[in-house]
Amino acid sequence: MNSMRLPMIMTRAFSSAALCAVLTLAAALPEQAQAHAVVTESSLRTTPIPVGKATEVILYFNSGIELALSRVYLVSAGDVYQPVEINNGKKPGEMLIHLPALAEGDYAIKYKVFAADGHLTEDVLRFHVAPKR
Repeated sequence: MNSMRLPMIMTRAFSSAALCAVLTLAAALPEQAQAHAVVTESSLRTTPIPVGKATEVILYFNSGIELALSRVYLVSAGDVYQPVEINNGKKPGEMLIHLPALAEGDYAIKYKVFAADGHLTEDVLRFHVAPKR
C-alpha cells in the first residue's frame, strides 16, 4: 500500500465519523429542547396577587410534569425560601401553586420541575404585590 495513501484514507474515515457525529448531534438537539418543561403562560401575567389574601397561581407548561418530583418555593426579601403546596391543574402541564397571604413587596417563585420524560427544569418567576389602585 502506498504510504501517502494511508493518511488520506484515515482522513476520509475521520471526516465521515465527524460528519456522522455532527448529524447525530443535530438530530438530537431539537428533541432535547422539547423535552424540558418550559412555562408557556402564567396567571401572574393576567391576575395580580392581592395584598393580605392567600392566592393560587397557575403555571402552564409545554409538557406534562411529574408533580411528586417537583418542588416550588416562594422567595421573599433577603432570599428567604418557603416551600409552597402544589397541585395538578385541570389539564396536563398545569400546576397550581398555593401562595400564603403576602404583604406588599417583591417576591419570586422558584421552581424545579421534572418533565414527564424526566428532564429537570429550574427557573424563577418574579412578581410584585401591591394594593389595588
